[in-house]
Amino acid sequence: MADHAHDQSRRRLLKFMATGFAAVAAALWGVLPACAREAIARRFPTRTVERATFGFDAQRGEVVWKDGRRERYQLVLDGLVEQPLRLDYAQLRALPQVRLTADFHCVEGWSVNDAPWGGVRFADLFALVRLAPGARYAVFHSLGETMPAGGLTHYVECLPLAELLNPALGSLLALDLDGAPLTDDRGAPARVISPFDHAYKSIKFVTRVEFTAAEVPGWWTRANPVYPVHAPVEKHRLRSPDPRDA
Repeated sequence: MADHAHDQSRRRLLKFMATGFAAVAAALWGVLPACAREAIARRFPTRTVERATFGFDAQRGEVVWKDGRRERYQLVLDGLVEQPLRLDYAQLRALPQVRLTADFHCVEGWSVNDAPWGGVRFADLFALVRLAPGARYAVFHSLGETMPAGGLTHYVECLPLAELLNPALGSLLALDLDGAPLTDDRGAPARVISPFDHAYKSIKFVTRVEFTAAEVPGWWTRANPVYPVHAPVEKHRLRSPDPRDA
């Protein structure tokens, strides 16, 4: 009974803290000069396998489907947890927000140096649910649809919990880029940033985190085995050593 009361109190606190956070953050993008927005966009080539069936309204925290339907965005945390949790966009914004400047490396060979991200550390996000003792991996699921691959019709990626929770690796659930909410082509409303892995691990449009005991191959790995489950950036491309090699 005490645990149930604690969970209810936690949800009420999140809802209270969330009021107004999303609208304020979303407004930042609108006040940037057009030239600044274009400069930001030019830093990142757009690479995605998702079908263009939706967009995201950051001011209202809503997914806008191509047919005009709107629905409140929710991030689901489930799987090997004692009690699943759903967070809307405002509640994500109400969590402690951090900034991270990190390089971004595509498997195609191009990189973006010093990309300024903002968002939620996975330690803060995952602390909201009680993980089962057997939880070892976080499987991220994307909004929308992709071309079918290995039984998947939406984008999926998997990362070890130990790495997501290691502060030295700088992993982040990003909500912002260059001080403004992510745009649709950058992965709005939320995406994973894993700076020492190739960018196909940094899944866009995250809508669910499923905690599992076993590793799950992601979309690209199933589509083509040339993309391995473990995708560390080649050492010669890194400007700082991968902490996992220490």
